[in-house]
Amino acid sequence: MTTSAPVWDCPFNHTEGLEFDPLLKQLLLAEERIARIRLPHGEGEAWLATRYEDVRVVTTDRRFSRAAGIGRDLPRMTPAPIAQAEAINLMDPPAHNRLRRLVAKGFTNRQVERMRPKTQRIVDGYLDDMEEHGSPADLVRHLSGRLPMTTICEMLDIPEQDRAGLRGHAVAMMTMGPGSGDGQERAKAALRAYFSELTAARRRDPGEDLISALATARDDEELLDDQELAVMAMVLLVTGHDTSTYQLSNITYTLLTRPEQLAKLRAQPETLPRALEELLRFIPFRQGVGIARVATEDVELGGVLIRAGEAVHVSYLAANRDPAVFERPDELDLDRGTANHMTFGYGTHHCAGAHLARMELQVAIGTLLRRFPGLRLAVPAAELDWRTGSIWRYPHTLPVAW
Repeated sequence: MTTSAPVWDCPFNHTEGLEFDPLLKQLLLAEERIARIRLPHGEGEAWLATRYEDVRVVTTDRRFSRAAGIGRDLPRMTPAPIAQAEAINLMDPPAHNRLRRLVAKGFTNRQVERMRPKTQRIVDGYLDDMEEHGSPADLVRHLSGRLPMTTICEMLDIPEQDRAGLRGHAVAMMTMGPGSGDGQERAKAALRAYFSELTAARRRDPGEDLISALATARDDEELLDDQELAVMAMVLLVTGHDTSTYQLSNITYTLLTRPEQLAKLRAQPETLPRALEELLRFIPFRQGVGIARVATEDVELGGVLIRAGEAVHVSYLAANRDPAVFERPDELDLDRGTANHMTFGYGTHHCAGAHLARMELQVAIGTLLRRFPGLRLAVPAAELDWRTGSIWRYPHTLPVAW
């Protein structure tokens, strides 16, 4: 067992389309299971778990705490921390459990399935617009950049005229480039101010939306306070559309650049839910790592002694490529038939909206492939303009033809 290790400098800024970051691959396959890393922002160094089992331990063992990092300048990807101190994604049990129970009421399988017909109507309308526009058309403009934001805003009953501005703030919060810290802070402040006002109004005059449900829901006779409610609504907006927005484009791109896999899916459309799980596992949809945890006591992990107070990161992307769990992990195999990937996180902070994201993807991708049997990229793949300077990886535009 060791208490130190060579330090890897990890910018995690590999922007070659959706190619898996070779540095992350190197860390995953390194002899040392737990790496010592230095990230672009924050003070000091951190440990990094990349293998599936080690990630599982860090995300489920209460000795690794997100709340313990509040107020510290922990190693991170972005100039300013993305999460706010009061947010659920920085809470540990039991405080986390209370908010999680309340939020989960809006994302049950039953609730999400009730939304499927409306989601189908929205998708149909967007694709009607795309068909009327004619071939070629930008899938981001017509579908990817619209559906997830519309869905979460419908759940939260956010006025349509406010949505574009909120989307802009959400994008600014995820920026990694030099000098972007001020923009991140302004975006967070703007979102917080907006949702403080909106949630106060819903508390005074509740409706049928998720914010109103959270404003009036009781857990052991205790309501969310005003600050908790505002931050929770803000987190729901930001996290409720990000993954689906970018993965709609990424999944379409991946299928259109792998004609054999696409043909297989077209021939067996009933396999779409299983195929989507493999696509979610395979696609490296973000850069680097997320929110650090802090060891609250000395913990041995993967042959390393992590001291109390040291920061620990996990890589869900690397865990999704662990050869100890996934045979031929670097191959896209739509017949793999497993949903044990970590794209929606793991453990305490597994994404509460995973059911919603899956439903959106099933409806959108299934309808797209059914309505446009000749769908193809309208430009060579090498000419696509990929997003850089963000924690998310996706094409700015995705020109398609049919």
